Amino acid sequence: MLKSADKSEVLKLGNQLCFPLYACAKEVIKIYRKPLEKIGLTYTQYIVLMVLWEYGAMSEKSLGEKIYLDSGTLTPVLKKLEKSGFVRRERLKADERVLQISLTENGSKLKEKAVDIPQVLDGCIHLTYDEMITMKKLLNKALEGTKERNKND
Repeated sequence: MLKSADKSEVLKLGNQLCFPLYACAKEVIKIYRKPLEKIGLTYTQYIVLMVLWEYGAMSEKSLGEKIYLDSGTLTPVLKKLEKSGFVRRERLKADERVLQISLTENGSKLKEKAVDIPQVLDGCIHLTYDEMITMKKLLNKALEGTKERNKND
C-alpha cells in the first residue's frame, strides 16, 4: 500500500488501512449499544438475528459463514440467544453432526422492536449517500478478497 524508501514507514499507524477500518467498526458498534441494550441484545446477537430474519433457519456452519464467525465464537452467542428465548438449536435427525438454528416465536417478534435500530446511524457517519454506497461496495469487495485469501491459508 505504501511505497517508501524507509521500510519502517509501513509500521506507522497512520499508514495502515486496517486501523481506520478497525476503529470505525468499533465506533459504529458503540453507537448501536444503547438501542440494542433496550431490546436485550449485543451487536453480535443482533447480526445473528438479522441473518435469521432474512434467510430463516439454517445450520450453525452456514450462519457462521454469512457473518464471518467461527464456531468457537458463534456457539456462545447462540447459547445466550437460546437462553433468552430467541433461537432454538437442534441437531438434525438426518445428520446429527448438523446443528440447525431457527427463530422462536419471541425471536421472530423481536424483529418488530429492532426495525428502527439502523436509523441510529443516520447522520453519525459523515458521508454522503453516494459515498456510503461506494464505501459499502469497496468494503464488500475487500471482504471477499480476504475471505478468498483465508481459504487458501
